[in-house]
Amino acid sequence: MVQRVKTKQIFVGNVPVGGDAPISVQSMTFSKTHDIEATKAQLDRLYFAGADMVRVAVSEQKDADALKALKAVSPLPLIADIHFRHKFALIASESVDAIRINPGNIGTKDRIKAVADACKQRGIPIRIGVNGGSLEKQFDQKYGPTPKGMVESALYNIKLLEDFGFSDIKVSLKASDVPRTMEAYRMLRPLVDYPFHLGVTEAGTLPHSMIKSAMALGGLLMEGIGDTMRVSITGELEEEVKVARMILQYSHRQKSGVSIVSCPTCGRIEANLVKMVQAVESRTKHIKTPLQISVMGCAVNALGEAKHADIAIAFGNRDGLIIKEGKIVCKLKEDALLERFISEVEDLARLREESTQS
Repeated sequence: MVQRVKTKQIFVGNVPVGGDAPISVQSMTFSKTHDIEATKAQLDRLYFAGADMVRVAVSEQKDADALKALKAVSPLPLIADIHFRHKFALIASESVDAIRINPGNIGTKDRIKAVADACKQRGIPIRIGVNGGSLEKQFDQKYGPTPKGMVESALYNIKLLEDFGFSDIKVSLKASDVPRTMEAYRMLRPLVDYPFHLGVTEAGTLPHSMIKSAMALGGLLMEGIGDTMRVSITGELEEEVKVARMILQYSHRQKSGVSIVSCPTCGRIEANLVKMVQAVESRTKHIKTPLQISVMGCAVNALGEAKHADIAIAFGNRDGLIIKEGKIVCKLKEDALLERFISEVEDLARLREESTQS
């Protein structure tokens, strides 16, 4: 696998971004930010889902005014999402852990300098958020909504901040389709050393977003590009975090959690495989230790996969084997397999965890 590109490290609250820090997962609340009770409830949901940081929209004065109280009850670092109104960014800088703006739409250079100075004084980073569908007029007219236009916009906005002595920057280059998103990040990567926030914007509902994000974000991660990420889904908050963690896991950029291999459905299956895999997923989702689990429905696939997995079930005719680290542990009837298997998985996870700590 390609080595991850090492970038400048910044901090969003207590979460390091870039350098050799783990790739962090972000999401965004959809409540009105000034509704502190509703927003706090969503922040809690994202915390328990495993998010590392959360963005909140600051669309009006009362949103900006609510940030101090919201920060006091937030379990996660807060990023204020601000467009056009630089005064909201100045207010936000007094409370939040980072600000997301597009400097080009904040207004005059005096306003941009005021935001940069406020963030520098308080030691909080700025994310430059470039969106392929809303480039500044000069870049849209010259390049259209292309990767080149996105990169030129990013470089322009980076220079605006650098000219005012500000360099705690991360950058995102989001489009609503996979090829433009990937190409923009690839083009900009060799030109700057700032950390990248990965995402496909307006990615759609769960199935559409999963595919787009797996292709674009997973592809970039496997090329060594990316320091933090969001999977944008029109849907439930927790799904964004769940899909992001899966992309990190299967791109081998996150070394934690359970990875499950299971058979496709076919005529050789000799068990209720769908039910068994769903149960294993549900019962092992709390495990953070890296484990490769295999749940195979017949002898054809089971022999090879079970041998190479950390722990596996290999089904036969109304019974199955539990195989751990290549050795058969036991043979049981199908209705007794799940409980024993979960027990063996938890024991193995505990032993692996203890061995890393000793």
